[in-house]
Order: sequence, then C-alpha cells, then structure tokens
Amino acid sequence: MKSRRKFIKKAALIGATVSLPGALMASQKKKGKMIHQVFFWLNENENVENFLKEASVLGKCPTVGEFFIGQPAPTEARDVVDHSYQVACTLFFDSLEDQGEYQVDPMHLKFIERNSTKWNKVKVYDFMI
Repeated sequence: MKSRRKFIKKAALIGATVSLPGALMASQKKKGKMIHQVFFWLNENENVENFLKEASVLGKCPTVGEFFIGQPAPTEARDVVDHSYQVACTLFFDSLEDQGEYQVDPMHLKFIERNSTKWNKVKVYDFMI
C-alpha cells in the first residue's frame, strides 16, 4: 500500500513538473508580452557614443517595461552572427497595445525626427513571449 502511495505522489509530482512549461507559456500568451528589437546601421561619420545617448531616451517612454541598449558583442565570427550594425535596442512591453502606444509616444517620435538622418538602415524584430 505504501509503495502505491509513493508511486501516486511521484507520478503527480512528475505530471505537475512536465505541465509547468505549458502552463507558463499559456499565461504568457494571455498577457501578450512583447519584445521589440531595433538594430541601427549608422552613417559613416556618425558618433556612436552620441547616438547611444540619444537613443537612451527611448527607455523612458511610459509603456516600456525594460530597456537595453548596446553595441555588437565581440563574439566569434560565424555565418549566422551579424556584427555589421552599430547600435541595438531591446524594449520589453507588457502587451501589444503598449507597444502600439510607444510607436506614437512623443519621446519616440521626437527621437526619430532628431536622429533619422543619422542612420542608413534600421531593422526591427518584434516577437511575443
């Protein structure tokens, strides 16, 4: 009888552990959290440090949860790694709606107005988590 109870307890524990990732994914989808990544290729004579300071204002927009800005990491050169950009930003939003509000936020629009002539290419990658 004891071994049967132990088996049932272990089976329940294993079942809960296995279903946990699925439950986390379902709760994240309900919340609709989003990551917005922006990569900038600056014009040849642009000062990267100044651009980093200018772009840092994006993290102050009210709907931005977390904000990271930086330059390419000095990782090993491989076919799948792109080190050609100069600045990248990663912004976290609690929802797709928050990201939509960010797009029309006056700070974001002012950043674009002041700095769009400083880059020759920009790429955005958005994904839900």
